[in-house]
Formats: sequence, structure tokens, C-alpha cells
Amino acid sequence: MVASGKGGVGKSTVASNLAIAFKRIGLKTCLLDADIYGPSIPTMFDINEKPKSDGKQIETLNKYGIATMSIGYMVNDDNPMIWRGLMVMKAINELISKVNWGEADIMVIDLPPGTGDVQLTLTQKLKIDGSLLVTTPQDIALIDVVRGLRMFEKTEIPIMGLVENMSYFVAPDTGKQYPLFGEGKTEKIAEKYDYEILSRIPHDPLLLEQCENGHPLTDLVPEHKVSRIFIELAENVLKKLKLQRLANS
Repeated sequence: MVASGKGGVGKSTVASNLAIAFKRIGLKTCLLDADIYGPSIPTMFDINEKPKSDGKQIETLNKYGIATMSIGYMVNDDNPMIWRGLMVMKAINELISKVNWGEADIMVIDLPPGTGDVQLTLTQKLKIDGSLLVTTPQDIALIDVVRGLRMFEKTEIPIMGLVENMSYFVAPDTGKQYPLFGEGKTEKIAEKYDYEILSRIPHDPLLLEQCENGHPLTDLVPEHKVSRIFIELAENVLKKLKLQRLANS
């Protein structure tokens, strides 16, 4: 699970590039967009078609080597999802049980922000191996991260660690790093609650541009410095998952 306490911190950017990174290190990967009200994966992967169905199962839409599914494939962009909680939970159940995911080594789930119905439904319906909390180094984002940490602790979902997005900006002329929101704020939260910061993602114009263009940077330019950060993140998460399985066996 890729989660965030609040919106606008780049959670879907991290989820989509992390999924590509898992593929690049040799894993068959699928990506579930579990954000019912604001699905981002159709834009991130530039998918504009509706999935096929035989009336029993819905087929995933595959692009860049990733099997994906999103409620956004089934509705028009201009139509808001004005649904109550029960409808949202029904939609999530169908995305889990009625989609033909095929064979996969790992599934990345892009969660909506917050700690609501979708998060609780997924933790009840699936055996989740781990979660990542995405944040920016801002006080308001970090307050909500603590709520996300507490949610996963209460639902007994292992927390792999934190991902600090928009951590810094690299000046193109000098290569010097400039912190956008100050330094040390995420470290304080990580230390206080005893979790590791697994990755710091810079604010990079090309990363943002490719999110809007619908081709994740980690697939388009795998040798890019930001792509390498995502690949290292995937490798670290995979190591943690393997160690966790060994500890539980």
C-alpha cells in the first residue's frame, strides 16, 4: 500500500513510479488505483480506454509492462463520483474480486488520502504485506502522516517506512540542493515513532512533466537520477518484505 495522510503530496507519482521500478528489477507487477473520488492512474499511464469484460471478470489494462485497474477507466473525466461510503466499498470490492489480475509477484495499491472507508475495506479484504507513507516535509503534511502511521499500526499492517517527496530542488546550473520546505522535519517524526525514511524524492521538473504526459519517468528514462532513486526504493522494499517473510516463517 502506498498511502498518505493528506492529498497533494505526490502519492500517485510515487505509486506509479514504484510499480515501474518493481518491474525493472524483474517482478511481474500490477497496480490498483484505489482512489475512487480522485483516480490518478489513468492520467499517469495515459490510458483512455475502457476495460473489457465477459460479464464475470474485468480485464486489466496493461501498459509499460504493468497490469493496471482504476475506477477512472469506467467513468468520464468530467463526471464526479458522488457516492456514499457503501457505494465506495462496493466499488473497491469489485476492483478486488471481479478483476482478472492474472499472475503477479507484487501489487502496488495507490490509496486515497486519509484514513477512511477504502483503507479499512482493503485491510479487511486483503492480506497486506506492507505499507509506505508518502509525505512532504511540511508541518501540515507530517501531522496527517502520524494519523496514517497510527491507522496502519491499529490495523496491524506492517509499515515499511516513510518516503519524503519534494524533499529538495537541485539547481540545474550548479547541482546544489535546496530544501523546499526546510530540513529535519520528517526526521523528527521518523525518530519519534521509530520508522525509517526509505527515500527522499527531489522536486524534479521532468518527473512532474512525465506524470502529466502519461509516461512515468522511471520507465521512460530509467538511468535518470530520480528513476534510480525509485529503483533503489523498490529494492529496499523488496528486501524488507523478504526479511519479514523469513521472520514470520
